[in-house]
Amino acid sequence: MQCEIGVLGSKVSGKAAARRLGADDQAEGLRRMLVCNQPQIITLVSGKRGAGRTSVTLNLATALCSAGRDVLILDENPAPHNLTDSVGLLARHDLLDVIQGRCQLVDAIVTAHGCAILPMARLMRALPRLTVPEQQRLEDILREAGNGVDVMLIDAAMLEQEAVMSSSLAFGVRMLVVMDATSSGITQSYALIKRLALEHARLHFEIVVNKVADEKTARIVFGNIEKVARANLAARLEYLGCILKDDRMKRSTQLGRAVVEAYPSAVSARSCLALSQSVLNMTVQQYGLQGDIARMMRTLIGQHKRQLA
Repeated sequence: MQCEIGVLGSKVSGKAAARRLGADDQAEGLRRMLVCNQPQIITLVSGKRGAGRTSVTLNLATALCSAGRDVLILDENPAPHNLTDSVGLLARHDLLDVIQGRCQLVDAIVTAHGCAILPMARLMRALPRLTVPEQQRLEDILREAGNGVDVMLIDAAMLEQEAVMSSSLAFGVRMLVVMDATSSGITQSYALIKRLALEHARLHFEIVVNKVADEKTARIVFGNIEKVARANLAARLEYLGCILKDDRMKRSTQLGRAVVEAYPSAVSARSCLALSQSVLNMTVQQYGLQGDIARMMRTLIGQHKRQLA
């Protein structure tokens, strides 16, 4: 998958120029929306461990940063296998510490590769037990965290237990399912989509196929799961792209870096850049800039209380 960035020259054809002008208009439309709206919230989920969700989150964030977007990653996963640890950072505080007054928001945010990361694993576990004043403080702090942010990426916790609290269960935000092309990856991704569709009325999913040999294979994998989901769940799946498998991605992970930064010419890096453009294009075409992270948490708490009632 190629991602070409260039400037129109005098020899570019009229049709190519028109396409480029259309892309410029689209980018300008996105910039206008970003100026006066809440950040776009995208929750990244996967149906199985090892699908590469955290790696995709990091590389997508880095690619968006390289495109001039301000990105905040909310990390729902506990150490030692979370995004913060994967980039070699030590988080001394987290969002729960901020809510409970042990530190300021700035003390809980760590930065890597131009992106801000806010650990929130403990907060998600404590979410059902927050007092009303703590819930209000949570909303205020999340709105503060979103100031000046274009895109929030949530590296969501795995839904392996019924009691798990995750932003993937909330309404009103985009959901990007990271799946690989293995039989277990396909099966477990469909199981996740089925659960979210039937139990939580989630009917729209964006799909990225990770660690795949070529785009043809990725599109075949997507086509199969899309057909089954549409027929059995009335769910709508959108193909956002694939990330091609190469040794540079594995090496960059070992280094605690995004492949986009460490090996920008690698095929996997170009895949990540193309995915970031698909994410932005989808924002312009279908979503506008919807979502409020504070409201999302409020509705998540409300959903949990209704389930217990």
